[in-house]
Amino acid sequence: NPACRLNLFLFPCMFFTAEDDVDLEALVNDMASLSSYESIYATCGTQHSDSAPLLHCTDGSGLHGNRAAPLPRAPSNKVAAHKLRRSQPMHIHAVRRLQEEELQVRPASLPAIPNPFPELCSPSGSPVLSPGSLPQPSDQIADIIKVFSEDGVGKVVEVPADMTARDVCQFLVYKNHCLDDNCWSLVEHHSLLGLERCLEDHELVVPVQACMSPESKFLFRKNYAKYEFFRNPLNFFPEQMLAWCQETNDSIPQSQLLQNFLNSSSCPEIQGFLYMKETGRKSWKKLYMFLRRSGLYCSTKGMSKEPRHLQLLSDLEDSNIFTVTTGRKMHNAPTDYQFCIKPSKGRTELKELKMLCAEDEQSRTCWMTAFRLLKFGILLYQNYKSPHQRKTAISNFTTPVRSVSENSLVAMDFSGRTGRVIDNPVEAQSAAMEEGHTWRKRSQRINVLGSPSPLHPSPLSSVIHRTQLWFHGRIMREESHRMIMQQGQVDGLFLLRDSQSNPKAFVLTLCHHQKIKHFQILPFEEEGQVFFSLDDGSTKFTDLIHLVEFYQLNRGVLPCKLKHPCTMVAL
Repeated sequence: NPACRLNLFLFPCMFFTAEDDVDLEALVNDMASLSSYESIYATCGTQHSDSAPLLHCTDGSGLHGNRAAPLPRAPSNKVAAHKLRRSQPMHIHAVRRLQEEELQVRPASLPAIPNPFPELCSPSGSPVLSPGSLPQPSDQIADIIKVFSEDGVGKVVEVPADMTARDVCQFLVYKNHCLDDNCWSLVEHHSLLGLERCLEDHELVVPVQACMSPESKFLFRKNYAKYEFFRNPLNFFPEQMLAWCQETNDSIPQSQLLQNFLNSSSCPEIQGFLYMKETGRKSWKKLYMFLRRSGLYCSTKGMSKEPRHLQLLSDLEDSNIFTVTTGRKMHNAPTDYQFCIKPSKGRTELKELKMLCAEDEQSRTCWMTAFRLLKFGILLYQNYKSPHQRKTAISNFTTPVRSVSENSLVAMDFSGRTGRVIDNPVEAQSAAMEEGHTWRKRSQRINVLGSPSPLHPSPLSSVIHRTQLWFHGRIMREESHRMIMQQGQVDGLFLLRDSQSNPKAFVLTLCHHQKIKHFQILPFEEEGQVFFSLDDGSTKFTDLIHLVEFYQLNRGVLPCKLKHPCTMVAL
């Protein structure tokens, strides 16, 4: 009848229709007493003749929208009973009884398999999942720093909290394809204060940046003098500044000198006169000072070392030593050899700095090197030895660490059946001159045959030296001094530049015994060919590259060989 509403009650594998609404809970309670599925089917078949079992439709028909698909007629009781015997009868309980028994049935239905890892199910008793051992969200987020090269170009680097200054230098060396010779440093530069220092290799970068002002920055630069005092300690520590040498009136061996600084049980002491700027004034006062492991002291009564006459100026643990870059005019310093002791924690103002000034460069280097050794001790030696040990493990032989120029360039004699190394500089110089004459004769014969001759250099040969790292073009004398001082005043540190007085000449700037010297390279013309010479034409070279390579092997008229090129790397 279309006027009747069709109500569908879904049971397992059955559809029921009724003319009126039926109480589902009452119907389920009534059906719970039935013993088999056949009786359910028989009862439903007599009362509801339109009911039929739910069959799977193979032709894709089914329920579409709100209309019911036509249902096939119910099969006979015999056929239905035959098919239903394949499954076991199922009792349908009331909804309330199912809800009451749900909590009891569900645990009993779990498989009875022993847990092989019970500690993983109880975080309180587990060493892995206990609250103290669970991984906590890290509070140390990687910081972002910007490192500048000497030409002013900056590079952004993501620095984790445990990244050291050496790690940052290694990363920049790898990214810029530089030569890793353990001479690169990360420099802490304060432009407003006019201070800078090289971070130690083991120092963490993030805490250092946290104490820097917004206008301060990091620089990536060479520093050849970083560990030079381990190779030549006597050049860094004059005997007149060592307290134990003055007390014993005897010189100290080189090995014993370093052991006194590295051994925490010993009591080394540096003493001497220093100028100190008075607080709040522009005047300087000359005082006799002592540098010990406990700090920097000044004597209030002449050169007295009695405890009642000593005044503590700075503690080593909470301070760092800086080089002053602004010059003597800004602070009205009595000499050019200034340095400063700055507190390491927090941002420091100018009035909190201890401005000091030494008599000469050797004294300043001694004070600053002793400050580093007394503060960090054995850590500096470990930083110095760690890259050497890594290189030794890679190579199958052990050799003393030398500069790249000494390892790659050596004077050889191939006149015999086997080659030999020429150790005598005089013999090496004569061999170089003889080889040069032979090369000129060979080039003249080639020129006769019509080939290009090196006696008539091309424009490329006249400017090829400008591609070298040690050539810095038209820079002033003061700029060359600044670059040498920044990269460490060690013997053999050099650069070449254009001469300001002679447009056709060049100047070699060389550091020797912590003093900077300048040598003019003059051009000479011979048989239509231009040569360059440092010794007024006694030794001539066709270009500056040959000149530098020769003096890297032979000292000649120079006070020392050319060892370390003063380079500027662009990031």
